[in-house]
This record gives sequence, C-alpha cells and structure tokens, in this order.
Amino acid sequence: MDFILQPWPWYVSGPLIAIVMLSLILFGKTFGMSSNLRTLCSISGAGKYSDFFKFDWKTQRWNLVVVLGAIMGGYIAVNFLSDNSPIALSEQTILDLNELGFENAGKSLLPDKIYGWNTILSLKGASILIIAGLLVGFGTRYAGGCTSGHAITGLSNLQLPSLIAVIGFFMGGLLMTHYILPLLF
Repeated sequence: MDFILQPWPWYVSGPLIAIVMLSLILFGKTFGMSSNLRTLCSISGAGKYSDFFKFDWKTQRWNLVVVLGAIMGGYIAVNFLSDNSPIALSEQTILDLNELGFENAGKSLLPDKIYGWNTILSLKGASILIIAGLLVGFGTRYAGGCTSGHAITGLSNLQLPSLIAVIGFFMGGLLMTHYILPLLF
C-alpha cells in the first residue's frame, strides 16, 4: 500500500498515459482540456453571440467526463493518497526560490506567495492571476490548444504544429522562470 502514496515513476505513469492516448486514437477521439471551455460556453448558449461556439457540444460529453475525472482524481490523490512528503526539488531550485521570497519551497504544490488567500485578495496578486489567466487563454486560443492538447494528444499523433507549440511552451516557461518571475517577486 505504501507504493501508492509515493509519486509514481515515469515508467508507470508514462505507459498509462500512452494506453489512454492509444485508446483515444483507436476510438477516433482527440483529447484536450481547453476544448472543454468551448464546450461549456456552447452549453451556456454562447452560440447565440459567436459562430465559434456553434457546434454539436453533445459529441464532446466524453471530454467533460475526462475533466470531471481529473478533478476527482486530483482531489483523491491530494487528500487520500498523499503522505504529505515535501516535493523533490533540487537544492539550487530551493535556494533560488528562497531568494525570490518563497518560503518553504517544495513544502506544498501551490505556494502561498502566489495562491494564498492573502495574495489573491491583494491588488498585486489578483492582477498577476488575472493577467496570467488572460495570457494563457489567449495563447491557448491562438495556438489552437493548450499544453495537454498539444503535448499529449498532438505529439502522440505526430503533428508538427503541436511540436512547434510544445517548443514554444518550454521556451516561454524558461523565459518566465528566469526573467519575468524575478521581476514580479
């Protein structure tokens, strides 16, 4: 039982993701989390205002079930299948985060300095989260999908646009980590 409380190694989680992706390809489905936002907007009646949301959302019900499963799985994993051990970060990463003012780096998945209620309810914290959300939403729409859609589904289908998008995601992440994050904190 102890093995389930520890992070799963790549040779367990990687093949499980591959099995899911092969199953989706076999059934002619494509997976992506951000496409569910379009589905939810369509369900809410956004098709009255934009043609982008006019489609048969019922064909995407299975993808909504995936989102529900991800939410439930995350809740179960954090609350019932975790031994609350610290996240395995390198010493250098912990030192770098401490220099930026992140206390207890690696102690939780969501640092209080970004996701704590005191931060969220501050002008700076709320501004960062709102601007970041808008940029992620714009990037997802502009790139034709999010990280899960391109990195998992797109690369599984050997799509060149997804490879380019994933390279862009990593470049953006590195630029954010090394140049913008130190300016913000």
